[in-house]
Amino acid sequence: MSDIQLDYAVPAADLTEYITLFYHFRADVPMFEDTERADHAQLRFRLSPGSSDYCFPDGTLQEATEIHVVGPTSGAMRVRCVGPVWVLGMGITASGWAALIGNDASSMLNRVIDATGLFGGPRLRAASAALRVASDIPTRFAITEQLMRELVSGGDRGATAFVRQVDAWLAGSPSPEMDDLVVATKLSRRQVERKCKALYGAPPKLLARKYRALRAAVALVSDSESVDDLIARGFYDQSHLIREVKQFTGHTPRQIKAEPSLLAQLTISQRVALGGQVSPLISDT
Repeated sequence: MSDIQLDYAVPAADLTEYITLFYHFRADVPMFEDTERADHAQLRFRLSPGSSDYCFPDGTLQEATEIHVVGPTSGAMRVRCVGPVWVLGMGITASGWAALIGNDASSMLNRVIDATGLFGGPRLRAASAALRVASDIPTRFAITEQLMRELVSGGDRGATAFVRQVDAWLAGSPSPEMDDLVVATKLSRRQVERKCKALYGAPPKLLARKYRALRAAVALVSDSESVDDLIARGFYDQSHLIREVKQFTGHTPRQIKAEPSLLAQLTISQRVALGGQVSPLISDT
């Protein structure tokens, strides 16, 4: 068995609006350091002793508590954990943000906070204790699914229709245009921008850039498209492609194709393998 292992699980049908994927990460090493791509917000349980911190795109270094929420990220971030590392986590969709957390997501862009202040210490610590003694990974995923059902049930679910429109806009074109989203939502540009920032943590143009770059990274790893083909999908030129992929993945196209980090390899290969089971915004990025 490898010293580093990443396992994903697709949420049950009643949770797919709120959770992208569940994941279980193990690194039996003295110190784990790597780069994480730009992503949705995350809720994470660190099941092993030790400390962890994140260096966010804005350059701030923030320490994480045992159970924490990483807000939406505007670019790649560095993660460092004292090992061995055992983490159970999940991606939080924009609908999940509204149902679980509710405040303006842009206020938590590139931030990590203690989750017990959001969801209650006793409930989360009880779940963490159950996760630690669980006999296997599927049991840990089942424990977390039940916790999410409890947390979502009391939250605001009214954002789902708008989030579906934005997700369809992001998935529908390699380089989506803001005017198309305005037409689809029947809202003003200002309203669309405000709602995207509140739910996704970023305005539509940044979201479009992020997913364009992440798709390009996946295409580079899989050799499904040439650099010229990728440039034609919305990048100005090769330099623009390099800058965008670097910002959102932490790697240049050459690095991500020839020598990606282990975390990037695991993330891309396993998410691509889920094609057909999850949204293209998950499997294709």
